[in-house]
Amino acid sequence: MWGILLGNLIFSISYLFARRVLLPRSVIFLTFFNTLFLIEASRLFWALYNQSLSKGSKHSEKRILIVGAGRAGIQLLEEFQRRSHLGNVVGFVDDMKRKLGRHVRGKTVLGTTDEITDIVQKMSVDEVIIAIPSASSERIREIVSKINMKVVRVKVLPGLSRLIDKSASISMLKNVEIEDLLARDTIKIDLRSVGEYITNKTILVTGGGGSIGSEICRQVGRLHPGMLLVLGKGENSVYEILEELKETYPAISIIPVIADVCDANRIRSVFKRYKPDIVFHAAAHKHVPLMEMNPTEAFKVNLFGTNVVVNACEESGVERMVFISTDKAVNPTNVMGLSKRMAELLVLSRGKTSKTRFAVVRFGNVLGSRGSVIPKFKKQIEKGGPITITHPDMERFFMTIPEAVSLVIQAGAYANGGNLFVLNMGEQVKISKLASDMILLSGFVPDQDIKIEYTDIRPGEKLSEELFYADEEYKPTENRDIFVVTSNNNLSSQDFDRRLEEMKRCCDAENLEGIRRIALELVPTMDKRLLNSDHSSVDKHSI
Repeated sequence: MWGILLGNLIFSISYLFARRVLLPRSVIFLTFFNTLFLIEASRLFWALYNQSLSKGSKHSEKRILIVGAGRAGIQLLEEFQRRSHLGNVVGFVDDMKRKLGRHVRGKTVLGTTDEITDIVQKMSVDEVIIAIPSASSERIREIVSKINMKVVRVKVLPGLSRLIDKSASISMLKNVEIEDLLARDTIKIDLRSVGEYITNKTILVTGGGGSIGSEICRQVGRLHPGMLLVLGKGENSVYEILEELKETYPAISIIPVIADVCDANRIRSVFKRYKPDIVFHAAAHKHVPLMEMNPTEAFKVNLFGTNVVVNACEESGVERMVFISTDKAVNPTNVMGLSKRMAELLVLSRGKTSKTRFAVVRFGNVLGSRGSVIPKFKKQIEKGGPITITHPDMERFFMTIPEAVSLVIQAGAYANGGNLFVLNMGEQVKISKLASDMILLSGFVPDQDIKIEYTDIRPGEKLSEELFYADEEYKPTENRDIFVVTSNNNLSSQDFDRRLEEMKRCCDAENLEGIRRIALELVPTMDKRLLNSDHSSVDKHSI
């Protein structure tokens, strides 16, 4: 500005004292204003241009807030600083008062988790990373509840067990899942310490295409079996896991076997041909309401199908067989649980005299399995609700499928004949709390954005589950998450087989009263209303 004035003053003086100048005097004023406009306009243009570039850069750059200014959080910050295209860390949040206001690798500790809502808004945060490997599920839940997950993504580092001797890295980050919010400790698993009984052996998995069976196949594959037989009735599910296994374990011989465990001739033929060393029996009907409507089918698959597999194991000299059971087998109130309890008794009675090492592994619900509440709740949330729960006090044991399967494989190593193992499931979780957590993770507010409605308890349902019978004594094995159980059940294999034959005749004849009479002899603690025509009738709205 001053330069323009000075230049124009010099020009004006020169003009006034100059001779023979033919230009009009208005040139002095026009020159001043034109020069002023052009120079200032160019400056304004470049200022606006740079500002737009700056805004565009900020808009495209992911702004990250790290919760936890400890070792893991600092390691993540350093990696983000090396790989700046992945995002810009705007600062830390930490609950240690002495860290507040301090600078860590050039970034400020902006406040505590109590202030995280305001900090996220003030700093225009796009993503929050919970970098506290020691944080409990309840702690993670508290943090997540303060963040609007509709507009802010939340990621978390794995637990301490996965970070031992490892540095935290961006590649380890994962979205917060429902298992991160469950109030139970993470199970520490060392499969290789007990996996020697699988290496170089022929392994057969029934129900190989199901939730549990397919995960058994995945984890068995890591232990280098000589051959893996994936047996299932449904060709599509077997095909899907087969393709995955072949890609993951190209060096292992993986054989698909389409067969029904109720078909004794087919199962006997499979065992005779492939001669499996180890059998994991996961094939089962497990949907409680459906089995209430189809009780004889529950017994055909869960009991008589298990008998077919047990007989094939003994005839072909299988080294050991692990039978997958359920907490619903304890004091059963539904047909599914009753059929699994009778299958438990079958396996345990055979284990007393057989050369095959039979073992039963009993555990509760697994997260994400087919027919579980998790997929059901997800669909209800996607539709905008409501989430339906049968009772506000309903609670269940929960474990992730990989955790449960790892412990099943470990329990198989402890089998020495007729053992019953029960997995440590932690504390029971209220289904209403599970629903609220899932709504929260979806970016909604429970009972505001998504309603929770309560219906009636369905036939065969309990408010809470049990893991042990009153007469069962248990103690931990070498793995604190696996209990070995002893009971006062003195039923011989011969006595059980006699009742089994009688029950088979009743089942073939659809004689529910006959099935009920035999079941009461074998499982006296069952719900006495089971297999009555009134109790077993379930309308379509209750499923």
